[in-house]
Amino acid sequence: MKEKLLIFIITYKASYRLNNVYKKIDLKKLKKYNVKILISDDISGDDTEIIAKKIVKKNKKKVFFKLNKYNLHYGGNIKSCINYASKNKFKYAVMIHGDDQYSPIYIPAMLNKIKKDNSTCVCGVKMNNKRKALKAKMPLYKLIGNIVLTKIFNFVFKTKFSDCHTGLWLYNLRKLNKNINFKKITNGYNFDNQLRIELVKKKLSISEIPIIATYSDERSSLHLFYAIKFLLETIYRKYFN
Repeated sequence: MKEKLLIFIITYKASYRLNNVYKKIDLKKLKKYNVKILISDDISGDDTEIIAKKIVKKNKKKVFFKLNKYNLHYGGNIKSCINYASKNKFKYAVMIHGDDQYSPIYIPAMLNKIKKDNSTCVCGVKMNNKRKALKAKMPLYKLIGNIVLTKIFNFVFKTKFSDCHTGLWLYNLRKLNKNINFKKITNGYNFDNQLRIELVKKKLSISEIPIIATYSDERSSLHLFYAIKFLLETIYRKYFN
Protein backbone atom coordinates (compact mmCIF):
# COMPACT_ATOMS: atom_id res chain seq x y z
CA MET A 1 0.00 0.00 0.00
CA LYS A 2 1.26 3.48 -0.89
CA GLU A 3 2.17 5.85 1.95
CA LYS A 4 -0.22 8.78 2.25
CA LEU A 5 1.16 12.28 1.64
CA LEU A 6 -0.75 15.52 2.15
CA ILE A 7 0.55 18.66 0.48
CA PHE A 8 -1.21 21.60 2.10
CA ILE A 9 -1.02 25.12 0.72
CA ILE A 10 -1.79 27.83 3.26
CA THR A 11 -3.11 31.00 1.66
CA TYR A 12 -3.86 34.53 2.79
CA LYS A 13 -4.34 37.37 0.30
CA ALA A 14 -2.00 35.84 -2.30
CA SER A 15 -4.52 34.61 -4.87
CA TYR A 16 -2.46 35.88 -7.80
CA ARG A 17 0.27 33.33 -6.98
CA LEU A 18 -1.83 30.30 -6.08
CA ASN A 19 -1.93 28.87 -9.61
CA ASN A 20 1.85 29.12 -9.90
CA VAL A 21 2.28 27.16 -6.67
CA TYR A 22 -0.14 24.44 -7.74
CA LYS A 23 1.45 24.03 -11.19
CA LYS A 24 4.86 23.37 -9.61
CA ILE A 25 3.59 20.26 -7.81
CA ASP A 26 4.91 17.42 -9.96
CA LEU A 27 2.66 14.45 -9.18
CA LYS A 28 4.60 12.22 -11.59
CA LYS A 29 7.63 12.45 -9.31
CA LEU A 30 5.42 11.53 -6.35
CA LYS A 31 3.73 8.49 -7.91
CA LYS A 32 5.11 6.23 -5.15
CA TYR A 33 2.77 8.04 -2.73
CA ASN A 34 -0.96 8.41 -2.34
CA VAL A 35 -0.99 12.19 -2.70
CA LYS A 36 -3.74 14.65 -1.84
CA ILE A 37 -3.51 18.43 -2.05
CA LEU A 38 -5.33 20.69 0.40
CA ILE A 39 -5.68 24.43 -0.22
CA SER A 40 -6.48 26.12 3.09
CA ASP A 41 -7.50 29.77 2.91
CA ASP A 42 -7.55 31.91 6.06
CA ILE A 43 -10.46 34.20 5.10
CA SER A 44 -8.47 36.20 2.55
CA GLY A 45 -11.47 38.22 1.41
CA ASP A 46 -10.14 38.36 -2.16
CA ASP A 47 -10.59 36.00 -5.11
CA THR A 48 -8.58 33.13 -3.57
CA GLU A 49 -11.72 31.01 -3.13
CA ILE A 50 -12.67 31.42 -6.80
CA ILE A 51 -9.17 30.48 -8.01
CA ALA A 52 -8.91 27.57 -5.58
CA LYS A 53 -12.26 26.13 -6.68
CA LYS A 54 -11.17 26.31 -10.32
CA ILE A 55 -8.07 24.28 -9.41
CA VAL A 56 -10.24 21.75 -7.55
CA LYS A 57 -12.59 21.46 -10.53
CA LYS A 58 -9.67 20.38 -12.75
CA ASN A 59 -8.62 17.61 -10.38
CA LYS A 60 -11.42 16.66 -7.98
CA LYS A 61 -9.81 13.37 -6.99
CA LYS A 62 -6.58 14.96 -5.78
CA VAL A 63 -7.31 18.52 -4.69
CA PHE A 64 -9.52 19.83 -1.89
CA PHE A 65 -10.33 23.35 -0.73
CA LYS A 66 -10.89 24.44 2.86
CA LEU A 67 -12.10 27.93 3.75
CA ASN A 68 -11.61 28.61 7.45
CA LYS A 69 -14.76 29.78 9.25
CA TYR A 70 -12.76 32.58 10.85
CA ASN A 71 -9.20 33.85 10.69
CA LEU A 72 -6.98 31.25 12.37
CA HIS A 73 -3.77 33.20 11.70
CA TYR A 74 -0.58 31.68 10.31
CA GLY A 75 0.07 29.05 12.98
CA GLY A 76 -3.60 28.25 13.46
CA ASN A 77 -4.00 27.61 9.74
CA ILE A 78 -1.04 25.20 9.80
CA LYS A 79 -2.44 23.43 12.87
CA SER A 80 -5.81 22.96 11.16
CA CYS A 81 -4.08 21.33 8.16
CA ILE A 82 -1.95 19.06 10.34
CA ASN A 83 -5.10 18.10 12.24
CA TYR A 84 -6.85 17.29 8.93
CA ALA A 85 -3.88 15.16 7.84
CA SER A 86 -3.76 13.30 11.16
CA LYS A 87 -7.50 12.57 11.21
CA ASN A 88 -7.28 11.20 7.67
CA LYS A 89 -4.28 9.03 8.54
CA PHE A 90 -1.63 10.62 6.33
CA LYS A 91 1.91 9.57 7.17
CA TYR A 92 3.55 12.74 5.85
CA ALA A 93 2.46 16.32 5.32
CA VAL A 94 4.22 19.15 3.50
CA MET A 95 3.50 22.79 4.27
CA ILE A 96 3.71 25.18 1.29
CA HIS A 97 3.11 28.94 1.38
CA GLY A 98 0.55 30.19 -1.10
CA ASP A 99 2.66 33.23 -1.99
CA ASP A 100 5.09 31.08 -4.04
CA GLN A 101 8.16 32.00 -1.97
CA TYR A 102 8.95 28.32 -1.39
CA SER A 103 8.64 25.97 -4.35
CA PRO A 104 6.99 22.52 -4.22
CA ILE A 105 9.68 21.20 -6.61
CA TYR A 106 11.74 20.25 -3.55
CA ILE A 107 9.15 17.85 -2.13
CA PRO A 108 10.68 14.64 -3.61
CA ALA A 109 14.10 15.54 -2.19
CA MET A 110 12.54 16.27 1.20
CA LEU A 111 10.82 12.88 1.25
CA ASN A 112 14.07 11.13 0.37
CA LYS A 113 15.82 13.03 3.17
CA ILE A 114 13.27 12.28 5.87
CA LYS A 115 13.52 8.55 5.11
CA LYS A 116 17.29 8.53 4.85
CA ASP A 117 17.76 10.36 8.16
CA ASN A 118 14.70 8.90 9.89
CA SER A 119 13.97 12.43 11.06
CA THR A 120 10.81 14.01 12.44
CA CYS A 121 10.87 16.98 10.07
CA VAL A 122 12.74 18.27 7.05
CA CYS A 123 13.18 21.96 6.26
CA GLY A 124 14.16 23.60 3.00
CA VAL A 125 16.99 26.04 3.82
CA LYS A 126 18.08 29.09 1.85
CA MET A 127 21.34 29.90 3.61
CA ASN A 128 23.64 27.09 2.42
CA ASN A 129 24.65 29.32 -0.47
CA LYS A 130 24.30 32.98 0.46
CA ARG A 131 25.34 34.22 -3.00
CA LYS A 132 22.52 32.25 -4.61
CA ALA A 133 20.13 33.68 -2.02
CA LEU A 134 21.14 37.22 -3.00
CA LYS A 135 20.90 36.36 -6.71
CA ALA A 136 17.35 35.19 -6.02
CA LYS A 137 16.68 38.78 -4.80
CA MET A 138 16.72 38.03 -1.10
CA PRO A 139 16.82 41.47 0.55
CA LEU A 140 20.17 42.20 2.18
CA TYR A 141 18.56 43.17 5.50
CA LYS A 142 16.76 39.83 5.52
CA LEU A 143 19.95 37.92 4.74
CA ILE A 144 21.80 39.65 7.59
CA GLY A 145 18.86 39.19 9.97
CA ASN A 146 18.60 35.54 9.08
CA ILE A 147 22.31 34.93 9.69
CA VAL A 148 22.32 36.76 13.04
CA LEU A 149 19.13 35.22 14.42
CA THR A 150 20.08 31.71 13.30
CA LYS A 151 23.47 32.08 15.03
CA ILE A 152 21.71 33.22 18.21
CA PHE A 153 19.34 30.25 18.07
CA ASN A 154 22.24 27.84 17.54
CA PHE A 155 24.18 29.40 20.42
CA VAL A 156 21.24 29.26 22.83
CA PHE A 157 20.17 25.71 21.97
CA LYS A 158 23.60 24.33 20.98
CA THR A 159 22.36 23.35 17.53
CA LYS A 160 23.87 23.62 14.05
CA PHE A 161 21.00 24.77 11.84
CA SER A 162 21.90 26.72 8.72
CA ASP A 163 18.53 28.49 8.50
CA CYS A 164 15.97 28.95 11.28
CA HIS A 165 13.62 31.07 9.17
CA THR A 166 12.20 28.82 6.50
CA GLY A 167 8.57 28.28 5.60
CA LEU A 168 9.07 24.98 3.79
CA TRP A 169 8.48 22.01 6.12
CA LEU A 170 7.86 18.29 5.73
CA TYR A 171 6.40 16.57 8.79
CA ASN A 172 6.44 12.91 9.82
CA LEU A 173 3.00 13.05 11.39
CA ARG A 174 3.30 9.93 13.52
CA LYS A 175 6.42 11.21 15.26
CA LEU A 176 5.10 14.75 15.47
CA ASN A 177 1.74 13.88 17.02
CA LYS A 178 3.33 11.41 19.44
CA ASN A 179 5.74 13.99 20.86
CA ILE A 180 4.40 17.51 20.30
CA ASN A 181 1.58 19.25 22.18
CA PHE A 182 0.34 21.79 19.64
CA LYS A 183 -1.68 23.60 22.31
CA LYS A 184 1.64 24.92 23.65
CA ILE A 185 2.53 26.42 20.26
CA THR A 186 1.30 29.81 19.05
CA ASN A 187 -1.37 30.35 16.41
CA GLY A 188 0.62 33.37 15.26
CA TYR A 189 3.48 33.92 12.86
CA ASN A 190 6.10 32.47 15.22
CA PHE A 191 4.61 28.99 14.89
CA ASP A 192 7.62 27.61 12.97
CA ASN A 193 10.11 28.87 15.53
CA GLN A 194 8.14 27.54 18.48
CA LEU A 195 7.75 24.15 16.80
CA ARG A 196 11.50 24.06 16.15
CA ILE A 197 12.18 24.82 19.81
CA GLU A 198 9.83 22.05 20.98
CA LEU A 199 11.48 19.57 18.62
CA VAL A 200 14.97 20.54 19.82
CA LYS A 201 13.95 20.29 23.48
CA LYS A 202 12.62 16.78 22.92
CA LYS A 203 15.75 15.83 20.97
CA LEU A 204 13.76 15.13 17.80
CA SER A 205 15.75 15.54 14.60
CA ILE A 206 15.18 18.22 11.98
CA SER A 207 16.97 17.58 8.70
CA GLU A 208 17.74 20.21 6.06
CA ILE A 209 17.96 20.32 2.28
CA PRO A 210 19.24 23.32 0.26
CA ILE A 211 16.67 25.33 -1.70
CA ILE A 212 16.35 28.62 -3.56
CA ALA A 213 13.45 30.83 -2.51
CA THR A 214 11.70 33.59 -4.45
CA TYR A 215 11.41 37.12 -3.09
CA SER A 216 9.27 40.16 -3.80
CA ASP A 217 7.27 42.56 -1.63
CA GLU A 218 5.30 39.85 0.16
CA ARG A 219 3.90 39.84 3.67
CA SER A 220 6.31 37.07 4.58
CA SER A 221 9.29 39.43 4.63
CA LEU A 222 11.29 39.42 7.85
CA HIS A 223 10.26 42.60 9.68
CA LEU A 224 11.91 44.16 12.70
CA PHE A 225 8.96 43.23 14.91
CA TYR A 226 9.29 39.56 14.00
CA ALA A 227 13.06 39.64 14.57
CA ILE A 228 12.67 41.11 18.06
CA LYS A 229 9.91 38.64 18.93
CA PHE A 230 12.00 35.72 17.62
CA LEU A 231 14.98 36.78 19.74
CA LEU A 232 13.00 37.26 22.96
CA GLU A 233 11.02 34.07 22.44
CA THR A 234 14.13 31.98 21.77
CA ILE A 235 15.73 33.11 25.03
CA TYR A 236 12.52 32.85 27.08
CA ARG A 237 11.65 29.33 25.92
CA LYS A 238 15.15 28.11 26.62
CA TYR A 239 15.63 29.49 30.12
CA PHE A 240 12.17 30.30 31.53
CA ASN A 241 9.73 27.81 30.00
